[in-house]
Amino acid sequence: MSDHANLNFSDLVETYYTPLYRFAYSLAKNEHEASDLTQQTFVIYAEKGDSLRDSSKVKSWLFTTLYREFLRLRRRAAHVTPQENDILELEAPSVEPGIARTLDSQSALDALEQVDEAYRAPLTLFYLKSLSYKEIAETLDIPIGTVMSRLSRGKAQLKNILLSSTAS
Repeated sequence: MSDHANLNFSDLVETYYTPLYRFAYSLAKNEHEASDLTQQTFVIYAEKGDSLRDSSKVKSWLFTTLYREFLRLRRRAAHVTPQENDILELEAPSVEPGIARTLDSQSALDALEQVDEAYRAPLTLFYLKSLSYKEIAETLDIPIGTVMSRLSRGKAQLKNILLSSTAS
């Protein structure tokens, strides 16, 4: 019998919805897509979660699933024509950057959004989601050495962004 039987779906959603949404928002940079990605992650879990044998891996599984869904949507969006993109942009809700800039943490999150995407995901998973190097490697499907390299480069880029924003 799998450990999945011990996982109550509503408890799972209650525990992981907010961290998954925040990760999705850091990737997608808009509320609508972040919400869709988060909900889609739970739909996929509802359909395939019973194949998860080890309930201690559910957090990593959810983040991995969300990240892969984000990549799948990005690949599909790459095939959208410019005209379709204009229509989608008109229908999408806009999010004003800097609505809550009064908080230091918000400034840090704003700076994180400026980091190259390749470094942003590992930084977000490490600092905001408290995943280990190994969990990040599994989530992003990259070697641990690559995780360490991207974290190092991402930290340097983030530091430069923060320094330049305090200098201005």
